[in-house]
Amino acid sequence: MKLFRFGPSGHERPGVVLSSGQSIDVTHFGEDYDESFFTTNGLARLAHWLDSHAQNCPEVSPDERFGSCVKRPSKIVCVGLNYAKHAAETNAPIPAEPILFFKATTALCGPNDDVVIPKRSEKTDWEVELAIVIGKRASYVELDEAMDYIAGYALHNDYSERAWQLERGGQWVKGKSADTFAPLGPYLVTTDEITEPNKLPLWLTLNGEKLQDSNTDDMIFDVPTLVSYISQFMTLLPGDVISTGTPAGVGLGLKPQRYLKPGDVVELGIDGLGQQKQTAVAFT
Repeated sequence: MKLFRFGPSGHERPGVVLSSGQSIDVTHFGEDYDESFFTTNGLARLAHWLDSHAQNCPEVSPDERFGSCVKRPSKIVCVGLNYAKHAAETNAPIPAEPILFFKATTALCGPNDDVVIPKRSEKTDWEVELAIVIGKRASYVELDEAMDYIAGYALHNDYSERAWQLERGGQWVKGKSADTFAPLGPYLVTTDEITEPNKLPLWLTLNGEKLQDSNTDDMIFDVPTLVSYISQFMTLLPGDVISTGTPAGVGLGLKPQRYLKPGDVVELGIDGLGQQKQTAVAFT
């Protein structure tokens, strides 16, 4: 299944893309895509409900705004320097273990919402990433069982303010958590549709110029390794998001470096997960 959320910011409703390609409003299912939904086997219950009710659900117009494909998760866990070529472009050593940091959940927004360049920012950067959405409570997960804990995958743009991240001391979270810095979606695509998450092409363009063009097979730590590893340090709750890192081609790694300016247009995609488009605007 492909799940999405649509409508005005803060008032999104749940939707589903049927196998026919039709997008429908499943508000009458009675639940949003949140921790409670995933905890109570929501994906299976929704699929069963659709067998009897899909034909009565209204169609969703393609002109509707899409929101984050999951409602506010308990946490967004991100992985740094997880692509070999990205580590090389930033002159960083290959990590011996995954580098973890958090992104504030208030950064979540829709996949096509404007990205707001924060007040006093001079180095706002882009990062196309594969996101994992956790399907059930995960703690001390064994590597060979890790895939069983995944509900699905989504496209994520891990926007970053590099000066705040790297030049002002402390943890990376400062440069990762501004409002609109986590567009997620348009879809949460369930694992039955994405059978090889470590062989997915992903790309990003800035004003039509392709700057990131890679494949998740360049990951240093693959999807099951990340789920298992992170679960050794914290409990992952249903609906939590793991953002798995970005490939080469970020503004920080270009020569000369490039960062977003008002009016810039960022487009990105991952095969099977859809596309996003954001226009950069100044903070007002």
